[in-house]
Amino acid sequence: MSATFVSSPRTAAGAARQNSRPAPHFTLNGDAALEQHIAHVCKNVLAGIGQIVPEHKLEGLVLGGGYGRGEGGVLRTPEGDQPYNDLEFYVLVRGHSWLNERRYARALHELSKTLSLLARVELEFKIISSVKLRRSPKSLFYHDLVMGHRWLLGDESLLAGCKHHCEAESLSLSEATRLLMNRCSGLLFAREMLEQQKFSAGDADFIRRNVAKTELALGDAVLIAFGKYHWSCRERNRRLCSLDLTEELSWLEEVRMRHASGVEFKLLPHQSTLSRGALQEDFGEVRSLAIRVWLWLEGRRLGCSFQSATDYSSSQINKWPDTSSWRNRLANIRVFGFRALLLRPKRRHPRERILNALVLLLWGGAETSPEPRTQVEVELMTPMPTGLIAAYRERWNRAS
Repeated sequence: MSATFVSSPRTAAGAARQNSRPAPHFTLNGDAALEQHIAHVCKNVLAGIGQIVPEHKLEGLVLGGGYGRGEGGVLRTPEGDQPYNDLEFYVLVRGHSWLNERRYARALHELSKTLSLLARVELEFKIISSVKLRRSPKSLFYHDLVMGHRWLLGDESLLAGCKHHCEAESLSLSEATRLLMNRCSGLLFAREMLEQQKFSAGDADFIRRNVAKTELALGDAVLIAFGKYHWSCRERNRRLCSLDLTEELSWLEEVRMRHASGVEFKLLPHQSTLSRGALQEDFGEVRSLAIRVWLWLEGRRLGCSFQSATDYSSSQINKWPDTSSWRNRLANIRVFGFRALLLRPKRRHPRERILNALVLLLWGGAETSPEPRTQVEVELMTPMPTGLIAAYRERWNRAS
């Protein structure tokens, strides 16, 4: 199979493609040198993949993420424009994904470390197959991939049968919850850095980046809830600003303002020079807004009202329904080990415990108060000596 570089990222469904603007570049406003740099990295990635995955197994190679959608971040520096976000590559390999992970994941990880030095940003490789993509239920992750990508090897025929991933208007509310869970986890890790004794420029950059990601996610979650999500961050902001609702949301204007800030940072990021105090203030404002959106979204998703973080975490309602009990048992073992067989609600999805722990850690005072701290230890099934956030990070990584 020969390599084909396609200039514009498009969808698998022709009808959806007709309403999308072609993106001939990796970025909206990067200079020519940056565009050439990313193209050079892509060629090296293709060559490296070819050395790892046999030709008869390799279906295709796709660049996803912001750069695959033509909305990659551009970092302005005295030396010229630089990439800022990770480069996300999807390796389509014939056969069972689990077996392919066993065969190729380690070599791909080594390739990512080598080429990250060339790229000047992190590289991520995700192994998948066209069959799995077609058979997977719709999700925000697959929607963004199918709606915006750049082929390095292969073509749109590999996405035949993926039309269901194009239908953003019917994304479930659980996808919005997963988005907020992941972005608010980043917010939690940012707070951990804010509170540590030593504070570096790298820490400031991490904090500002994760605050910006949360700003973007809050608006995106609202759009998912009302069936208005779109793969382009600029179009999402336009839709959010023009959203006409019958229900009154007192925090919506602030979400709109923060979403615009998140879009600006996504497209033109910068390495933060703010002091710890300034970052703490910005973090605090976004954290306070996030709990309001969280409680509204979860109340809408689960059909009940939550008045506070404590009210949410103490509720016994099944917070991740619509999953099969036997799959939940396996998921619990993957996240918590075989001790999960001793769980009282072992037929519930482990993500429920992650949600409860996150809410208590970020908004419920678990770092300072004994009662919520004990509840977090119960939810995570571990009194980790290294700290609650370290325990949470481990469980979240397995469950997310």
